[in-house]
Amino acid sequence: MLSKRVGICLVGVGRAGAVHGKNYSERIIGAKVVAVVAYHRSSAMKAAEEYGAENWYTDHKEALKQKDVDAVVISTPTFTHANIAIDAAEAGKHVFCEKPMTLTLREADEMIAAARKAGVKLQMGFMRRFDAGFQSAKQKIEEGVIGRPSIIKSTGRGPGLPPPWACDPETSIGMLAEVDSHDFDSVRWLMGSDIKRVYAEVEAIAVPELKDKYPNFYDNAVVTLRLANGSLGLIDGGCPVKYGYDARVEVLGTEGVMFIGELKYQDVVVCKKETGVYTSAFPSWRNRFKEAYLEEDKHFIDCIINDKNPLASGEDGRAALEAVLAATKSFKEGKPVTLPLT
Repeated sequence: MLSKRVGICLVGVGRAGAVHGKNYSERIIGAKVVAVVAYHRSSAMKAAEEYGAENWYTDHKEALKQKDVDAVVISTPTFTHANIAIDAAEAGKHVFCEKPMTLTLREADEMIAAARKAGVKLQMGFMRRFDAGFQSAKQKIEEGVIGRPSIIKSTGRGPGLPPPWACDPETSIGMLAEVDSHDFDSVRWLMGSDIKRVYAEVEAIAVPELKDKYPNFYDNAVVTLRLANGSLGLIDGGCPVKYGYDARVEVLGTEGVMFIGELKYQDVVVCKKETGVYTSAFPSWRNRFKEAYLEEDKHFIDCIINDKNPLASGEDGRAALEAVLAATKSFKEGKPVTLPLT
């Protein structure tokens, strides 16, 4: 058991990195940001000052030499995750990795193996598991409140176009990974069953011009699922969508139905003759899951201090990645794909 605050090294200080940085530097008593890594010197310096870190680096390998770094929080582009996580584990540092886990199952297995060999924690950034509404739903499903779950529908839509690297098939698997990894994980977690078959249809509808540069680019997707326990699933994703951030799930059971999440950002509804009835939607994932991000960061520290197993493990990250890869294979081949992949 650690007797001091856990020393955190932030690797990547973009949008997700900033959320974790604020949590660890301001909202979690058991943690302290002691180092920051960013590939641009100015970004590293600025983030170190903002989060109270004494040291900043442009190379994660140099940061791993710092003795008071106990854990790394990886919020960099997907294609960098595996190398950073493996290096961190081999240096004896605990690892928190944002989704999607990586680009290939081989890399995912190497990340899991490195953490296991070093005896360090590997937690995935599936923040929905730490949202109060999702956790309540999970408990009610397990208690049998809606009977046997038979169909699950998960929606994952983002308001902004992903960065260029996320549109490029050389550096990203695509929207199903960058946006909808959460949906694949939510389906597995809520239904308590692995995904066994997927069929996906995708299209570039919102930004079709990007297909000229990236022929495999898509911004809308629908995926049908069959789970090992016989239940069925549906994932629909869109990015960008102009109305805001949208993360909702519906679960149909033999004794009832359950709805998780909503569109309304505030409990205010306005009605005018000129505009009709309207309210505001969540502008971003940072607003919708603000407390869930805090809870998952607290959980990471708790797992380190009290030697607990993460609720969102490396194996969970691998399972979501495998489903994403299967869905990608499905739309490319135009047919259902059975898991496990070979």
